[in-house]
Amino acid sequence: MPNAAQPLDLLLLPSWLVPVEPAGVVLKEHGLGIRDGNIVFIGPRTEALALQATEIRELPGMLLTPGLVNAHGHAAMALFRGLADDLPLMTWLKDHIWPAEARWVDEDFVRDGTDLAIAEQLQGGITCFSDMYFYPRIAAERVHHSGMRAQISIPVLDFPIPGARNADEALHQGVELFNDLKHHPRLSIAFGPHAPYTVGDENLEKIRVLADELDAAIQMHVHETADEVAQAVAERGERPLARLARLGLLGPRLQTVHMTQISDDDLALLVESNTSVVHCPESNLKLASGFCPVERLWQAGVNVAIGTDGAASNNDLDLLGETRTAALLAKAVAGNATALDAHRALRMATLNGARALGLEACIGSLEVGKAADITAFDLSGLAQQPVYDPVSQLIYATGRDCVKHVWVAGKILLDNRQLTRLDEQDLAATAARWGQRIGARHE
Repeated sequence: MPNAAQPLDLLLLPSWLVPVEPAGVVLKEHGLGIRDGNIVFIGPRTEALALQATEIRELPGMLLTPGLVNAHGHAAMALFRGLADDLPLMTWLKDHIWPAEARWVDEDFVRDGTDLAIAEQLQGGITCFSDMYFYPRIAAERVHHSGMRAQISIPVLDFPIPGARNADEALHQGVELFNDLKHHPRLSIAFGPHAPYTVGDENLEKIRVLADELDAAIQMHVHETADEVAQAVAERGERPLARLARLGLLGPRLQTVHMTQISDDDLALLVESNTSVVHCPESNLKLASGFCPVERLWQAGVNVAIGTDGAASNNDLDLLGETRTAALLAKAVAGNATALDAHRALRMATLNGARALGLEACIGSLEVGKAADITAFDLSGLAQQPVYDPVSQLIYATGRDCVKHVWVAGKILLDNRQLTRLDEQDLAATAARWGQRIGARHE
């Protein structure tokens, strides 16, 4: 029991509470107490009501879960949503996205696009996201002001990018940002080499050295398509993952994104190194990139998280919808209806994401001592009735429109579907202006 002499800041009283850890547990008629941004009490409603609290919120018909963790995305690309659809990856990237980025991406673009992405993610129950995009200092500032939690991955490529003339400049900026934010309670800095086909060995070795020195994470698109792997084998004589292993990049700090192509040797490398995989099913489906074998990875002991990817290739930042797609796709890929059940799917969208980002000690589950990053889903609607298993209803019968409240570090950022720190009308108007500018020039 928390110290009775010191009142709680907030007591939440939902119909159901799913802590995620321990796995498979659903608590009915329990309360959750928050003080100083952390969870300090979880227990039966009768015990909860005996506590002093500055604020008590009854949440009938609602399910409390850990805040969702979007483990991969490109936030500011929300302003490119729908710009170039129904194209294969390399055509989409080389003929449309890279030219558009060269023309439009500057500090204002990243500022406005990141704000738009933050708002959309909060409305979808996401409390933490990983971002890999240009002008990372601007993105970090927007996260700081929003109250959200994020990993900012410093983009590194072998050629000039918006905001950095070369890889060395990008890495220098990354180290500066890392040092500036190393004590920030909600922001962490990682390195984001784009992909094996855009970053050579020399720069990957520099990244490995810096990541080792700073104990920083690395996020990278790896084995996104069969063509990527085939081309690497033809040109280098080894698969990209094997190359990363040779360079010493595999390990618990590495987050490999997509991984649609996994051989037996690849799987062994992932298991032996304790490398995480970030699954982006809807982007992979839309770009026809392939299928990540989630159940096979899970059964082998690989930590699998989930990400939306950017809104230019998805086209939304709806992690709950992404998780439903992941659960259904896993069953089809495995040929097994029991693959990635609802409780494990929720774990993938919460605690597994936190573990991939190195944040599992702080977030990802509802446990005493962890940060109060919490999402309340309203399951009282007709489309969710009757409720036999609230987690099953959440994954298979609920959309992000059922997200009612969102707290990060105990502060409410979405209250009864309303953003508390961002102006939805201003965001929509700003996005519309960008759309008019970009659309008038895009062919």
